[in-house]
Amino acid sequence: MLQKVLLVEDSTSLAILYKQYVKDEPYEFFHVTTGEQAKAFMEKNPPQLVILDLKLPDMSGQDVLAWMKEKQLPTAVIVATAHGTINIAVNLLQSGADDFIEKPIQANRLKTSITNHLKRNKLEGLVEDLQNTFNRKKYQGFIGSSLPMQAVYKIIDAVAPTTASVFIYGESGTGKEVCAEAIHYQSQRSSKPFVAINCGAIPRDLMESEIFGHIKGAFTGATTDRKGAAMMANGGTLFLDELCEMELEMQKKLLRFLQTGRFTPLGGSKELSTDIRIICATNRDPLTEVNEGRFREDLYYRVHVVPIQMPPLRDRGTDIIDIASFFLKKYAKEDKKKFKAMKRDVELKLCNYAWPGNVRQLQNIIRNVVVLHNETHVAMEHLPPPLNQQLTSPSAKPQVATSQSVVSQTPQEEMVQPQHEVIAPQSLHEHANTQQDIDTSIIRPMADIEREVIQNAIDHCDGNVLNAAVLLELSPSTLYRKKQAWEAYEESDS
Repeated sequence: MLQKVLLVEDSTSLAILYKQYVKDEPYEFFHVTTGEQAKAFMEKNPPQLVILDLKLPDMSGQDVLAWMKEKQLPTAVIVATAHGTINIAVNLLQSGADDFIEKPIQANRLKTSITNHLKRNKLEGLVEDLQNTFNRKKYQGFIGSSLPMQAVYKIIDAVAPTTASVFIYGESGTGKEVCAEAIHYQSQRSSKPFVAINCGAIPRDLMESEIFGHIKGAFTGATTDRKGAAMMANGGTLFLDELCEMELEMQKKLLRFLQTGRFTPLGGSKELSTDIRIICATNRDPLTEVNEGRFREDLYYRVHVVPIQMPPLRDRGTDIIDIASFFLKKYAKEDKKKFKAMKRDVELKLCNYAWPGNVRQLQNIIRNVVVLHNETHVAMEHLPPPLNQQLTSPSAKPQVATSQSVVSQTPQEEMVQPQHEVIAPQSLHEHANTQQDIDTSIIRPMADIEREVIQNAIDHCDGNVLNAAVLLELSPSTLYRKKQAWEAYEESDS
């Protein structure tokens, strides 16, 4: 789709001339003569670029620009100025305009300005899309921005619109059903039912009835006909959790159903058909189950088309704090408690614990705290076993001391102050033409200060990047990227 350029100019003759300049360019060029017309146009379909004249019949260009900024339109603005209004144009640049062009406008100048700003607008849009895609903190029921979860979100985005079978595996409590629901609600089947069955929680002699249904009299207690999950999920998604718990004979019937889309209810003689998508999950290693004869190999290859590995909570960095904070606020609101946040030492404790029960265990821990206590901040003494015992994570580092920490424990003091007085921006501006009056030795590049603060925090945490990230209130992935960039630079420099 072509990008749009809007010219706001009350002179019809100039507008015709400008249109002639750009008639062969690869974008759409529109023209309005008043500020109100410009507002109406942009409200209906915001263009990528506006060329704005300062003097309009009904209002000034400054008024239009102020309105655009108030509406937060994703539109670049080039101010068209007459001779003698350059100072006004400069003020408008400070108010949010992106460029100015002086009248009379030459063809090459106009085309170059438009092309450059459209390219920049497009790049900024791509960057924003990438940031929205790869820095998502929440996603279809998930909470977390760690790199392992970003990878899961990306796979879900790719597989959801397709009809491919998905096999989700991971430890208990990692969110396999949440993942299955995310796939369903991102797909074209989202308006249809999502039906979940836990194959490990249903008695073996009832499994066939649960999935395929039964007719009256099929077995003792079958007093009426009953639809199974396969028919209830018609048009939608059937999620089979803990699939490796299913007995072999039932696996054989399931395989036939997946291959043909047809089944016969228990005790019935008429074959039925249904249109569903199958998503499976297990907390076991499916290949091990195949090799040991507990899971059919042909069924494995039928359902194991797109695998998704759910990461354990201990590998998700500061996602632990985000999830704990979510549950804390949720339960505090439900139970009318005063809890608002966690103390810093509690956050470090949570991040260093191994979490064998994953998100489900963390949820129960926070529930316990809210039920038994009523403070504004969760403190160490509020934590139940095993969190109130010695750290159990094999990779846990000693906790960070707070008495002489290089990094402060309060957000207001987290940046280490430089040892020398830094000249204020106003002073630099006042002395721009008298550089000899400035002692440049007392000014340090911001990048050097940032690196020093981060490195001091990591060193103080005995090399534990996760602890340093918690104290700095940064993502661990951010610290890792910066460290890699510094190391790569040092290698190339040497």
